[in-house]
Amino acid sequence: MAEMNGQVALVTGGIRGIGLAICERLMNRGVHVAAGYSSNRDAAQQFADKYADHGVTVHQGNIGSNEDCERVIAEVLEQHGQLDVLVNNAGVTVDKTMRKMTPEEWDKVIHINLSGAFYLSRAILQHMLDRNYGRIVNISSVIGSSGAFGQANYASAKSGLFGLTMSMALETASKGITVNSVTPGYISTDMTAGVPGNVMDKLIARIPVGRLGEPNEVARVVEFLADPESGYITGQVYPVNGGLYM
Repeated sequence: MAEMNGQVALVTGGIRGIGLAICERLMNRGVHVAAGYSSNRDAAQQFADKYADHGVTVHQGNIGSNEDCERVIAEVLEQHGQLDVLVNNAGVTVDKTMRKMTPEEWDKVIHINLSGAFYLSRAILQHMLDRNYGRIVNISSVIGSSGAFGQANYASAKSGLFGLTMSMALETASKGITVNSVTPGYISTDMTAGVPGNVMDKLIARIPVGRLGEPNEVARVVEFLADPESGYITGQVYPVNGGLYM
């Protein structure tokens, strides 16, 4: 892989789960990581202290707010001077059937999981265009392809990332910027840790490889797409789901 020393990456939701694994892989390539988080200041400080030698910074914000997204991008540029890689990873779930889901619950998930990727990408786009270089990776979900009971808001947002990815890719391909999507299946994170054992057994039985994925298995695909040598790959969707959806 090409050299990445000195590059800067913003990873939203970067202090735990898949986001943390992405940060760690990029740091191992010499990338200076800016990790976004929503509210857990203690966890963010622990992250910053642990990886202080790697030049990390942490940035609090509500990804569902355009104003917060613009502020975070400005902070990253002020502190690092550049931004080469944007990983739109942050997301939330508010699961209910359509009949019980409120408009507010719909809006919250759409704003954070879909609009946030638009807000951040739009905020950094001119910087990347001016430099004729950029890597944007949107973290979607297998649910965006398959749908799921009680997840109309989440499935719609994650599916929407496919269209956003392809449209941005078309608009920026001639400018040295690539935009791709990674779609994890069921990954071993805090979110899946709360699933009851009997439900988890049924879920794993549906996965052809017979297990949950690991965050690092998603992160290695993100690392590949963020690499300078991946400049001929854009507008694509990379599933990491153990064969759950083919």
